[in-house]
Amino acid sequence: MNTFVDSFCADLHCHSTVSDGVFAPDDLARRAKESGVTLWSLTDHDELSGQAMAIETARDIGLKYLTGVEISVTWAHQTVHIVGLGVNPTDATLVEGLRETRAGRAQRAQRIGNRLAALGMPGAFEGASAFAGNPELISRTHFARFLVQAGYFPNVQSVFDRLLKDDGPAHEPMQWATLEATVRWIHGAGGVSVIAHPGRYKYSQTQFGGLFDTFKDLGGSAIEVITGSHTVPQFKEYAQVARHYGFQASCGSDFHSPEDSRIQLGSLPPLPADLKPVWQDLV
Repeated sequence: MNTFVDSFCADLHCHSTVSDGVFAPDDLARRAKESGVTLWSLTDHDELSGQAMAIETARDIGLKYLTGVEISVTWAHQTVHIVGLGVNPTDATLVEGLRETRAGRAQRAQRIGNRLAALGMPGAFEGASAFAGNPELISRTHFARFLVQAGYFPNVQSVFDRLLKDDGPAHEPMQWATLEATVRWIHGAGGVSVIAHPGRYKYSQTQFGGLFDTFKDLGGSAIEVITGSHTVPQFKEYAQVARHYGFQASCGSDFHSPEDSRIQLGSLPPLPADLKPVWQDLV
C-alpha cells in the first residue's frame, strides 16, 4: 500500500482570478478545504501574485499547501504547460521569467478580439476584459466566457472546439517560454517541474517521445496522470508513460469554475498505487 497516496486528497492544479479562474485565491482555498482536499496547490498561468494569499489562507484553515505555477511553453510549434510545484514565489529569476512570458498576452488578446469581430462577434475584447481579474492575463478562457454569456455558444468547451483551439479560426499563436528555460526557472526556485495534462497535446508518438526524453534530460521529473483534462482511458495511458520514463505522478483537477471544469475540487480518483506521487519529496 502506498501510504502517501492514501494519506492525501491532493489537488495540485487549480486557477484563481489571478489568471483565468473565477474564485479569488482565498475563496478557492476554502472551497478546496470544504470539498475534502487535504493537499492543495494554486497554479495560476504565468503568475505568482496569488501565492501569498493562498499560503496565508491555507495556513489559517489547516489545509496543507504547495506553492505552484503553470508556465506556458512553446515546444515543437505547440503550446505545452509545465507546472512548477514547491517553488519559492519570490525567486527573482522565476518572477522575471514569468513577467517576460506574460508580456505579449495583452497584444495577443487584442488580435483575438479582432479575429472574432471579423467573424461577426464584435466587442469580444472588451467583453473578455470584463471577465479577467488580471488585465495582464486576458486568456482564451475569458473570451470563451464572454461568448457564452453573449449567447453565441452554449458552453466554454464549444467555443474552444469551434474557434479557439490551436488551429481554430480565432486562435492567435504565441511564442512562449522555452522548455529549457522553464525547467531551469522552476528548479532554480527550488521546485519540481511537471508536464501538465499531456493528453491535451496533439503530438505524434515520435514527438511525444521527443518531449518526454527532452524533459527528462533537462531534469524534469513528473507528469500529470490524473487530471480533469484527461479522459478515463488517458489516466491509464499516462500512468504507463510515468512507469516507462520513471516519472513521478501528479494529479490536479485543473479547476477554473464549477461550470467550466470537468472534475470538481475534491473529486479526483486516486493515483495508481505503484506510482510515486510528486508530493512525496515535497511535503
